[in-house]
Amino acid sequence: MTSQPPTVTVAELADGVLGATALGDRGDLVAPVLVVDLDGAEAGAVDAAAEVARRSDAILVGRRADKPSADLTPLLTALDLTYGGGSDERRETIPVVDVEQAVIDFTDAVANRPQASVVVAQVIRASESLPVPAAIDVESLGYSTLQGGAEFGGWLEERRALGRPLPPPPTADPVLVDRRAGQLRITLNRPERRNAYGVALRDAFVEALRIPLLDNSIDSIVVDGAGPCFCAGGDLDEFGHTPDLTTAHIVRTRGGAGRLVARLADRIEFRLHGQCVGAGIEIPAFAGRVVAAPDTVMRLPEVTMGLLPGAGGTVSIPRRIGRWRALHLFVIGAPISADEALAWGLVDVIG
Repeated sequence: MTSQPPTVTVAELADGVLGATALGDRGDLVAPVLVVDLDGAEAGAVDAAAEVARRSDAILVGRRADKPSADLTPLLTALDLTYGGGSDERRETIPVVDVEQAVIDFTDAVANRPQASVVVAQVIRASESLPVPAAIDVESLGYSTLQGGAEFGGWLEERRALGRPLPPPPTADPVLVDRRAGQLRITLNRPERRNAYGVALRDAFVEALRIPLLDNSIDSIVVDGAGPCFCAGGDLDEFGHTPDLTTAHIVRTRGGAGRLVARLADRIEFRLHGQCVGAGIEIPAFAGRVVAAPDTVMRLPEVTMGLLPGAGGTVSIPRRIGRWRALHLFVIGAPISADEALAWGLVDVIG
């Protein structure tokens, strides 16, 4: 699918031409994205356009091919993201080689999963200034909403058609814990499942994280993973097997690892390697220090499944790299290398 998205100038946006999300007769999203052409913007229209942008129901994507003639900071901040030239280092901008193609790729991705794209944009806008626990609650409410939607339902139906059974129980401890003096090492230990963040590993990991919360003599925690990758994300073979959406929400928010890592941020370091998918980067991003091996590749594919990051990623990742670049990663679902993650601040060290 390749289409030209609806586009307005900064002046038109300032005049109130929102192109807001329009609903079809059955509640379907007709126009979930509006592109704002930032080239040639006049200074006098920027503040008014930013005010209008903050009220928009649509996902607003800035497009900037030329060096701006006016200070666009208020508008860049108000937009959901902006694609610009490769030399732009502002967190509000995703630097790309081909701006036009980047805009098309993003809008096509939204067209493929409009519900998930709009909800994830709403969630990261709403939770940007909330405390971490409250922001995780907002994320989970959005996740539960999408679990009941047609987009995830279609993905799950295709997955179930493969006839894959529930994963077998672990044959060894799913998480290893080693205490030496003031350091606690926690190792994800289901290499046969690529350390997928399934029920068994999640529960064992949470129990391990409770140790330093109760023992202040532990001054450093190191988390790594056994096998070829740190964590391949949620165990897809467990998807769709929760008793009900309410129970799933309570477990995600009160039984997940993200809140605990956030509380331990000043003492905890994650050491990543190989594939880090979904939870495999969402949870580490809460930590005060993230070290990535050169072969590390990170990816957030949940929106492409009709969901949104559900292990805390809509909270942890925007707080590291900004909500603008985070939305790009969520909607596109493309991999990001260790080098690019370092440049954006998603990881702290390559080593």
